[in-house]
Amino acid sequence: MKLRIKDNSVRFRLTQSEVAQLAEQGIVTSTTQFIDKSLVYAVEMTNEEELSANFTENKVALNMPKVMVNELVNSDRVGFDGQSGKVKLLIEKDFVCLDNSVEDQSDNYPHPTLKC
Repeated sequence: MKLRIKDNSVRFRLTQSEVAQLAEQGIVTSTTQFIDKSLVYAVEMTNEEELSANFTENKVALNMPKVMVNELVNSDRVGFDGQSGKVKLLIEKDFVCLDNSVEDQSDNYPHPTLKC
């Protein structure tokens, strides 16, 4: 899972297996280990109607409605956006990069503009 934060905007990008895990287990979590603390970021499935987020005890959690998770899994929909207080939220499928990226992209979604 990738997390991008810029000012009051937070974007989560999930690979194919992470989207499947979210649908099956109701949560996907990643951790970045700093010297003395960890930053945990997660997407958690909820019964709410809208995206929301919170930040407690070094954890950024995006709360995603079950109906949105199901649509992400079962359709070509790329993602969802929302607002939580002053923070703009975005969650989307992680596509293969069009440039020559060196990161492992084997679990990313095929890029929709690539024609094979």
